[in-house]
Amino acid sequence: MHSPNFIVRSPRFRYRRAMKDAVFLVSLYLMILVYPVARAAETPAGKLPKVFALDPQILTVAKQRVLAGDPLLKPALDRLRRDADKSLRVKSGSVMDKTKTPPSGDKHDYMSLAPYSWPNPSKPDGLPYINRDGEVNPETKTISDHTEMSKTISAVDTLALAYYFTGHEPYAEKAAALIKGWFLDPATKMNPNLNYAQAVLGRSDGRGTGIIDVVGLIHLVDSIGLLDGSKAWTPELQHGMEGWFRAFNQWMLTSKNGLDEAKSANNHGSWYLAQTAAYALFTGDQATARKQVEAGKKNIAAQIELDGRQPLELKRTKSYMYSLYNLDALFILAELGRRVNVDLFQYRSQDGRSLQAALDFVAQYFPDPKGWPAKQIEPIKQPDTKLAGLLRRASIAFTNPKYEQLIAKADVKDIDPCLWQLLWPVPK
Repeated sequence: MHSPNFIVRSPRFRYRRAMKDAVFLVSLYLMILVYPVARAAETPAGKLPKVFALDPQILTVAKQRVLAGDPLLKPALDRLRRDADKSLRVKSGSVMDKTKTPPSGDKHDYMSLAPYSWPNPSKPDGLPYINRDGEVNPETKTISDHTEMSKTISAVDTLALAYYFTGHEPYAEKAAALIKGWFLDPATKMNPNLNYAQAVLGRSDGRGTGIIDVVGLIHLVDSIGLLDGSKAWTPELQHGMEGWFRAFNQWMLTSKNGLDEAKSANNHGSWYLAQTAAYALFTGDQATARKQVEAGKKNIAAQIELDGRQPLELKRTKSYMYSLYNLDALFILAELGRRVNVDLFQYRSQDGRSLQAALDFVAQYFPDPKGWPAKQIEPIKQPDTKLAGLLRRASIAFTNPKYEQLIAKADVKDIDPCLWQLLWPVPK
């Protein structure tokens, strides 16, 4: 196993070449330590963005820095603008585009196939399908709902964020049109259920496991908050989306598939809690949001070992990816917890299991993943910018400079353009 190495390569850091190593480390520590106070002091008295998985105060300060021309945020802002300009050309999709019809007979119902399910070679007709963990069956592409929905949500997220930072109205207009087409237009809208998600041929028409298909909706509700203030985002659209998510969360919390997913012990259970908490916050249901966040304490205690290992993720064929995936869900859940005064970031089980321990275990392998102790059938990106984003969030959440020092080991050309630099900018 790698041992953590927190020596800063200051010439490659954000404030590179600006100060001596010792002065830099002291300054960085103080900035992170006082960040919660500083960001609140810098936040204007006006309305903060209505976001939940993101921090509204941090976003407000980031926007102020962008408007002031902060050079540290320019690479990420430039990338965001390029991505948003591309997203303006995204074609509106809908659940009606698929060529197959769900068992309900209603194409407005979302439908997908389980990605790791393959024909059984020992059966003449291949049925029932069997699981090959981590290996995606290309047959899943024959049903377009998952791909089209992911494309739509990704474009909306990019456009909404770009609108928030630039005020460019065409970005908001396109985002509003994409949302309306997928969720609200009577001719093309998706029904608020996942009854037929991740079907396994020969076994089931849909499973609770399929709820993982739409975790991007957590970010969509934040994107809606970022569109507030645009002429394109009308009260009718806001009301319509609140109604859609209210109905969807009711399905999540009461349907068989939803209740099955709630019992999941691995990352599926974490994402279920993050989804239901986010949708509850979006629709004003504080009690449900708090209940779901509180349930996250059991996930931390059950999923994370004392040394930070996540056994249920480590046994997967993509153990590194799934370890990060579960961490991402738990970090989002912890951020949602701030909205209902539940602190999962600092939570420790009775025997000391914690979210921070889980991050520290994975952080040993940044930026060099060599020596990862479990199976990983796909190469690990080096540096892994997703893990770098978690490290930035950890540097703020845990007020600990060691995570920023780890980020400093990666080349700035890989790190500076990451969009999380805008969502969670380094304290200045």
